[in-house]
Amino acid sequence: MDHSFLSAFVLLLLVLDPFGSLPIFVSVLPGVSPERRRRVALRETAIAFAVLLAFMLGGQGFLGLMRLSERSLEVAGGVILLIIAIRMIFAGGAEVYANDGGREPVIFPLAVTLMAGPSEMATVLLLASRQPERLWSWVGALTLAMGVSGGVLLSAERIRRWLGASMVSAIEKLMGLVLTAVAVEMILAGLRRYFFDHH
Repeated sequence: MDHSFLSAFVLLLLVLDPFGSLPIFVSVLPGVSPERRRRVALRETAIAFAVLLAFMLGGQGFLGLMRLSERSLEVAGGVILLIIAIRMIFAGGAEVYANDGGREPVIFPLAVTLMAGPSEMATVLLLASRQPERLWSWVGALTLAMGVSGGVLLSAERIRRWLGASMVSAIEKLMGLVLTAVAVEMILAGLRRYFFDHH
């Protein structure tokens, strides 16, 4: 399943799921003063971007080290995305990330697990390993997608007030539906390459 810059951007945006992150982000930050929230959102977005960029740039070396084929990564990535998509459609995940004691979150759970979790890492690895010659396009797509996600988090309270919780939930379910189709396509592409291009 080859990607263009636009399809890679859309895929990364679906996987990052900024609207799904809104209720989680708001629930994790009750103990953080309003004037600090902007800084926390920027910092966590930057950390998540650095983690995903490292995975993207080091993707080929990582696959070689672990002796993993692109086909297995494609199927595994598709399965992870499918699970994430199903959770987006049928459940909210705010309670999983609940912050204890009102402390300011650093790295976990916002940057790593929410914005740079297993599905995001698998997706950037897959993009980089499938079409390594277009690596800088993928870096650009990742930068743009993280920029949008960061912008949504920065405006979390305003967006929730403006759209309302039910509208945010509906948008997330729609994104989950599209992501389900993308995940199934990835699994089928990986299986097709395994059975028909596997010599």
